[in-house]
Amino acid sequence: MTLHISPAITVESVGNERISGPAQLNIPVGFLTLETTGGRWILQDMPDLVRVEPIALLPTQAGCAVFLGDGFKAIVFYIDPAVGSSINASLSGQLPPRPLTHDLYLLTLEAFGAKVSRAVIVRMENEVYYARLILDAENEIMERKIIELDARPSDCLALAVRCGAPFYVVRTLWESLEDMSGVLAEMRETEGGDEKNP
Repeated sequence: MTLHISPAITVESVGNERISGPAQLNIPVGFLTLETTGGRWILQDMPDLVRVEPIALLPTQAGCAVFLGDGFKAIVFYIDPAVGSSINASLSGQLPPRPLTHDLYLLTLEAFGAKVSRAVIVRMENEVYYARLILDAENEIMERKIIELDARPSDCLALAVRCGAPFYVVRTLWESLEDMSGVLAEMRETEGGDEKNP
């Protein structure tokens, strides 16, 4: 899908074949849409995304189970203990004495006039989730850019919870996934007070 926009905004996609110049935007349907306000094109969310929040992080033998929910349904994916600890620390408001990896990434973005706009889980293959991290960058030597990066959902979540960026799942994917609320309830009973409920 190609959308033509004002040269004032450059949209780039990094990590796959979609690379755009200053006059066009190549994006998969479901990520972004453009609306015109007062003659300017503005990037907006599309309705085929479901906003989710982390509802539980529970320890497992292999690492950490992350449950995301929209208030009606929950999904789960598993991440390594280090990233789980990073997400958990941020959700609980703990400030590390020195910047951790995700803190350093956000500080670097800020130094270059960029910020995390949103993160989207876009597909699942062989039980592995794939996500896209959307950045918004603008500074005194660079025109505004919207940058889309291929990223792990765990890293996206660690960044999103630090800066308050929204986290989404593509609706068609969300609706195809099994509700794991029952599994969450069972794990909570088993783990007791070891869980983190944001």
